[in-house]
Amino acid sequence: MSDVTALTVYPLQCHLNGQAVCRDVPIERTLADFLHDDLGLTGTKLGCSRGVCGACVTLVDGEPVASCSTFAFQVHGCEVLSIEGLAAADGSLGVIQQAFAARSAFQCGYCTAGMMLLTKALLERDANPSHDTIVEWISSNVCRCTGYAQIIEAVQEAARVLRAGSTA
Repeated sequence: MSDVTALTVYPLQCHLNGQAVCRDVPIERTLADFLHDDLGLTGTKLGCSRGVCGACVTLVDGEPVASCSTFAFQVHGCEVLSIEGLAAADGSLGVIQQAFAARSAFQCGYCTAGMMLLTKALLERDANPSHDTIVEWISSNVCRCTGYAQIIEAVQEAARVLRAGSTA
């Protein structure tokens, strides 16, 4: 049975944060719910549940997606990165997380996971993004606390650190 619509449960296989994941998931399960409910990864936040606020951004094969409007079965065979995957191998904060902390680029923190994953996707494409490019990228994520200036500074700092090849 290769037709997904004929299934009620889909045998999902993907790599999540560098680890192989094999689970049967209901076909109506969103990626956000799969992360939260099935895997206990609660860093991905649900804001609008319509794919427009950016709080739930997850990277799928390096591309930012709204996990609230992406079905879990759609990531079959993909590399998926959630906010938990940004940490360093030893569990300490990764470069992007450190930059956000150093620049106080969060207030309530609700948009932060999505902003950090957008930052990762951006910096993998452009190691030295301009101010305007950063603004364009983060504009798909709504920060209701108006912390955009600090977020832009955090992205710039992360870019500097990554270009220098440092993790500090």
